[in-house]
Amino acid sequence: MDLNIPPLDRSLAGALQARLDSRTKPPGSLGQLEAIALQAGLIFNTTTPQLRAPRVVVFAGDHGAALEGVSAFPQAVTQQMVMNFLRGGAAINVLARQAALAMTVVDAGVVGDFPAPPRGGDVEWVAAKIAPGTDNFIERAAMSRSQCIAAVVRGAGLVRGWHAAGCNAIAFGEMGIGNTASASLLTQAITGVPLADVVGRGTGLDDAGLARKRALLARAQARVAGRQMAPLDLLAEFGGYEIAMMVGGFIAAAQSRMLVVVDGFIVTAALLVAHALSPNVRDYCVFAHRSGEAGHIVQLRHLGAPVLLDAGMRLGEGSGAALAFPIVRAALALMNDMAGFADAGISEQAR
Repeated sequence: MDLNIPPLDRSLAGALQARLDSRTKPPGSLGQLEAIALQAGLIFNTTTPQLRAPRVVVFAGDHGAALEGVSAFPQAVTQQMVMNFLRGGAAINVLARQAALAMTVVDAGVVGDFPAPPRGGDVEWVAAKIAPGTDNFIERAAMSRSQCIAAVVRGAGLVRGWHAAGCNAIAFGEMGIGNTASASLLTQAITGVPLADVVGRGTGLDDAGLARKRALLARAQARVAGRQMAPLDLLAEFGGYEIAMMVGGFIAAAQSRMLVVVDGFIVTAALLVAHALSPNVRDYCVFAHRSGEAGHIVQLRHLGAPVLLDAGMRLGEGSGAALAFPIVRAALALMNDMAGFADAGISEQAR
């Protein structure tokens, strides 16, 4: 798989900035909205950027470590929640409809099989299972290197397919009991912060459950102590199939000049891996929100990422990204539809 992402072409930056500054407002007065409009213009290579067929994709996968008790919920909840997505009843379904986003659910590696999705629904279903859940990363690598690469390649191929069908903006979500544990280990390994700083309560662990989770993840960390590992090695050791597919998705989206709206802790863990593989991926990302999960601020600091929202959310599913999409739409509408000083007959000295 090609992991190279060329630097973002900034040749239109001057024209985009001039257009923003000529709108009927003081320069910079719309803050991050102006930054988003400029970034989208650079990504799409136009001074009139527009979202086309935007989509949220929820990747689902199970984790062997969940059987050790790293989550407050049993592993079976992953499959149950996927069925809820397909029936249209989850938070992400509601938020995707509100934001006019197409929605896809991908079985990246859920334990158990699924019946055919209901006909006539508004959720696309993709069966892409690499294996029925990962191994227990506390005792051994979560997946083989070949399985890891297969998941990355599969995620990239899916994103390229949506791009070919006309999508130029995408968000990733996830579902997988135990995946905050996986994200914590990946985040610690890439950022180098103490493990305790990136291990949170996940799906709602009490104090005893949090202490158990921290102890289990310390064992997983100790298992690989002293080994020098490349990003894909880390992903194979601690990742999930849903996280690996998002890694490929991030890389393919950037290579395809798509705008990516980034969700919370687990999605940003996938971005950390993609960024370690190809740092230019960062230029294609808008960061939706600051999660209430402990390690997300560490990830954002590592990436130097400003966020649009801070609502204390920590649900996952892509919910924060879906909530932020209307802000992105608004930013582009201001660029495209707001009158300029000359159009409105207003003196520019009034600024």
